[in-house]
Amino acid sequence: MRILVTNDDGVAAPGLWALVEELNRIAEVVVVVPDREQSGVGTAVSLHQPLRARPVRPLVTDVQTYVVEGTPADSVIIALRMLVKDNVDLLISGINEGSNLGNDVLISGTVGAAFQGYFHGLTSIAISVGSLEATHFDVAAKVGSFLAEQHAAGNLPQRVLLNVNLPDVPLEEITGIELTRLGERTFTDAVRMGQIKEGHDGKRSYYWILHSAPEWKKGEGTDIWALEQKKISITPLHSDLTSHEHSAPLEGVCSSVFQSITSASPA
Repeated sequence: MRILVTNDDGVAAPGLWALVEELNRIAEVVVVVPDREQSGVGTAVSLHQPLRARPVRPLVTDVQTYVVEGTPADSVIIALRMLVKDNVDLLISGINEGSNLGNDVLISGTVGAAFQGYFHGLTSIAISVGSLEATHFDVAAKVGSFLAEQHAAGNLPQRVLLNVNLPDVPLEEITGIELTRLGERTFTDAVRMGQIKEGHDGKRSYYWILHSAPEWKKGEGTDIWALEQKKISITPLHSDLTSHEHSAPLEGVCSSVFQSITSASPA
C-alpha cells in the first residue's frame, strides 16, 4: 500500500512526522506538503503563478519527501499528476494542530487537501487534534494508521472522505469514538468592524481580519459535541453542497424569473 501524506502546516510540523512515522510501519509513504504554513486557504488552487517543487530531507528515514511552493491543494495536484503519479492507494492530510469542525471544513487547508485526493478518486482522510498547542499527536497517528489498515482490508467505502478530529488528551482519557455530522461552528462575527485590525505600514493602510470567539451549535451527534465529550469524531464528507430543502420553494422563483426575462421588451 502506498500512502500520500500532506498537510497545511508545512514540512516542519510535528503532527506531520508523528503521522508519517506511524504509517511508515505499515505502508510505503510519500510526503508532499506546502513549503510553509497554509492554514485557512481551503481548496484554493494557484492558477496565476508557476509552482515549484523540490525534494527535501525527511525527518523519518527513507521517506520520499517534497515541498511545493503553493497551497495544500496544489501540493496534492502536483503529487498525483507529476511526482508520484500512479499507484497511490490512500491520501491522509494532517495531523493538523487545531480542530477542523463544523463550518470550518470549508476553509480548512487540511480538509481542502483531502478534498483534492477525493476529487482524484482516492479515499482520503483529514486528521486534526483539537488544540493549537497539541501534544498528543501519537494518539491521532495511531488512529490514522488503523484507518489505513481498514482501507487496505477493504472495510472503508470506496472514494470516501473522512474528517477525523481528536481531543488533545492522552489515550486513557478518550471516552469513545463517534460517527458524527458537522456541527455549526462559525466565526462570522470576525468580519464586523470590531474584529478587524486597522493599521498603516508607512506606505499604505491595511485591514487584518481577526478570529473572534466562535459561535457554537453543538447538538448531540455533531463533531463539536463529540470532542467536548472527549470522543474521537469521524465525519464522512462529500462535495455535494446542494441545498435540497430549498429546491421546492425556489422552483416558483425560477419560473417567475424566466417569465420576466422572456416577456421583457427589448431595450
